[in-house]
Amino acid sequence: MKRLPIGILGSGKGSNCRAILERIRSGDLAAEARVVISDVLDAPILDIAREFSVANAYLPPGQFRTRLEPEAEEELVKMLRGAGVGLVVLAGFMRVLRAPMLRAFPQRIINIHPSLLPKFTGLEAWKQALAAGEKVTGCTVHYVDERVDHGQIIAQREVAILPDDTPERLHARIQILEHELYPAVIAQFCQQYRGRSL
Repeated sequence: MKRLPIGILGSGKGSNCRAILERIRSGDLAAEARVVISDVLDAPILDIAREFSVANAYLPPGQFRTRLEPEAEEELVKMLRGAGVGLVVLAGFMRVLRAPMLRAFPQRIINIHPSLLPKFTGLEAWKQALAAGEKVTGCTVHYVDERVDHGQIIAQREVAILPDDTPERLHARIQILEHELYPAVIAQFCQQYRGRSL
């Protein structure tokens, strides 16, 4: 069976990465994880990649806090192309991507965000939703562009905010849905890939 080659980028714990790799291993997702790359040397997502025997690498990000240095982003393109990646999956990658990546993988970079975009972009969106008195929040998978949590929306799932919710409880419920939604969206790309070349 033709499998979609994916590359996963992350900066942190990697719970979405784990959910994706588990679906691949179980045969539920017709993808092949070619590489996991992190901009954080000791990020747990790299340990998850090793646990699933997926090639993994640390990418030194350079001096900027919210984006990669141009040379680092060019290196990222080389690493992903060298691994034959067809779809780039951001799983908690805390850097804004710029022209080198967006040109190299047009409409082939996706991200998941813990809110119903366009509401509550940026960090800890579930806390933003609670503070705003929202009744419903959720998660969004979207194409990546040069702005933070902004690109075209692919799919969303809603989560009710309960009267006694804490940030931790709400985030935990959002993550349960993230771990279902993200593999489901990647499965759609896998179907396209089987029908034609990405």
